Amino acid sequence: MSLESLFSLKGKVAIVTGALGLIGKQHCFALAEAGANVVVCDLNEDKCGNFASQLPGKNLGIGTDITNIESVKNLRDKILNEFHGISVLINNAAINDMFENPVAASELSKFENYPLDLWQKSLDVNITGTFLCSQILGSEMAKKGKGSIINVASTYGITAPDQSIYKKPDGTQSFYKSAAYPVTKGAVISFTRFLAAYWGNKGVRVNTLSPGGVENNQDEYFISNYSSKTPLGRMAAPTDYKGAIIFLASDASNYMTGANLIVDGGWTAW
Repeated sequence: MSLESLFSLKGKVAIVTGALGLIGKQHCFALAEAGANVVVCDLNEDKCGNFASQLPGKNLGIGTDITNIESVKNLRDKILNEFHGISVLINNAAINDMFENPVAASELSKFENYPLDLWQKSLDVNITGTFLCSQILGSEMAKKGKGSIINVASTYGITAPDQSIYKKPDGTQSFYKSAAYPVTKGAVISFTRFLAAYWGNKGVRVNTLSPGGVENNQDEYFISNYSSKTPLGRMAAPTDYKGAIIFLASDASNYMTGANLIVDGGWTAW
């Protein structure tokens, strides 16, 4: 098999959850550029359809609530009706705490005050959503005897958040990284290992992609604080994960399962 064909996704059907997010869109572009038929999956169906129409090739946009079993089953049925199979699933959808009110964020994001409803919402989306999509969509791969599931975790699933990077130059802190995100991302990594072992004999490979932080118009002090903790000296660009996604989705990673591919600029190296 040639190197080009190893990385080709021509004829494959790839689903991306959380597809309208910052790196979700880049996952979709990468898959489509590699020849896949991409299923753009997020909450708003109209926006999914509009974005799918901007990608090269034949693609589909489907609005889905990944925490709802009937919604995920509906997603599966629509995909099978259109494409008659599923090749790749990227469990990318996740909640990463954002607080609209800076004053409230300072207190609510502290572990001592963190609201139970926000904790539960993160569990529902980040863990249960990954579970349901893998169970319902991955089962179709297992039936066919081939497929690749990519669970998107985070460096915070491996190392604890450094709360000091959220500290302003004047020493005040308006935000603390909550326990919900690292806990759920750690669970995603563990779930990857479980599923890789469970479906290995069915030809379904299951791997984790653990990205580092992506620069996205954050405050300059935060970008500087974060960048100083990476050997490469910068935050990731949204496009920095395209190569990793194609590698994990394609036959280039044919003998790889249960692994955690860390792409973080060296954040976890020291």
